[in-house]
Amino acid sequence: MTILVTGSAGFIGANFVLDWLAHHDEAVVSLDKLTYAGNLANLQSLEADARHTFVQGDIGDQALVAELLEKYQPRAVVNFAAESHVDRSIHGPEDFIQTNIVGTFRMLEAVRAYWKGLSGEAAGTFRFLHVSTDEVYGSLSPTDPAFTETNQYEPNSPYSASKAASDHLVRAYHHTYGLPVLTTNCSNNYGPYHFPEKLIPLVIHNALAGKDLPIYGDGQQIRDWLYVKDHCSAIRRVLEGGKLGETYNVGGWNEKANLDVVHTLCDILDQEQPRADGLSYREQLTFVKDRPGHDRRYAIDASKLERELGWKPAETFETGIRKTVRWYLDNQEWVNNITSGNYRDWVSKQYQ
Repeated sequence: MTILVTGSAGFIGANFVLDWLAHHDEAVVSLDKLTYAGNLANLQSLEADARHTFVQGDIGDQALVAELLEKYQPRAVVNFAAESHVDRSIHGPEDFIQTNIVGTFRMLEAVRAYWKGLSGEAAGTFRFLHVSTDEVYGSLSPTDPAFTETNQYEPNSPYSASKAASDHLVRAYHHTYGLPVLTTNCSNNYGPYHFPEKLIPLVIHNALAGKDLPIYGDGQQIRDWLYVKDHCSAIRRVLEGGKLGETYNVGGWNEKANLDVVHTLCDILDQEQPRADGLSYREQLTFVKDRPGHDRRYAIDASKLERELGWKPAETFETGIRKTVRWYLDNQEWVNNITSGNYRDWVSKQYQ
């Protein structure tokens, strides 16, 4: 048996492929466009693994997706492929429309045609699992209950609006065509292989480089933090036992303000790799102008996933964040290979 994983060289996709092959002998066909955030080095440990096949390509290339489906006959498609950075969506929303909406549509068309050609058990057991975000639900006040699967969609950025549209397309293909779909909406992920434009890897990288640690606004934006390997285990569980057409929220039960996360990172780095001058990395904190339309709070209620499928995260924020810092300290070559001139130019522009 085989599964097709799209966006497999990105942060979450790569972690999923690595974890899948650590838990299963079932083969994986990986599809990734290898844009700036797609990095084959994430999958380097699988170069000699006969269970893994990598294909460079775009989910918006309907003919390519159809060809891969026909050639490898996967029993499931797990879709991570997406443009996923809010800041980049503000500066250049068109890429998000093309990948997250048009790309998802074209992939769904290829998958629908493939699924219709299956028969018997192969048709009955086939699954299309779409990985999405809690940002489609909008923003919460400090006293609002956490997002559940029945929350109204209220996206506030071009990124979250494009992901909301992709969620709606997946739902529509189930209700209109009967396509056997599952959707997961996750909270903020962190962990190994995270591209260093996002908060946690950016802070670690800048701290070690002696640079400013930029904090948007007052730093009191609250997010629910989910260790990426916990997210991977949740997706495996939903793929295994999820009810067709259903949505499952995946969260870490770890609400933290951004400023508190940065303080925690500084304190761990003070212990693990102290500054040469003996001062705390907190000395490098700097507050910058808040980004447009910055959502104040996200929080995920993942009780449906626990109640129906028996899943809950294995890591607390405290255990997961220490593992994450340790990974970045032990993998500085990976970080240095990623932080190219284009990346430095982007960070300079975004946090000027």
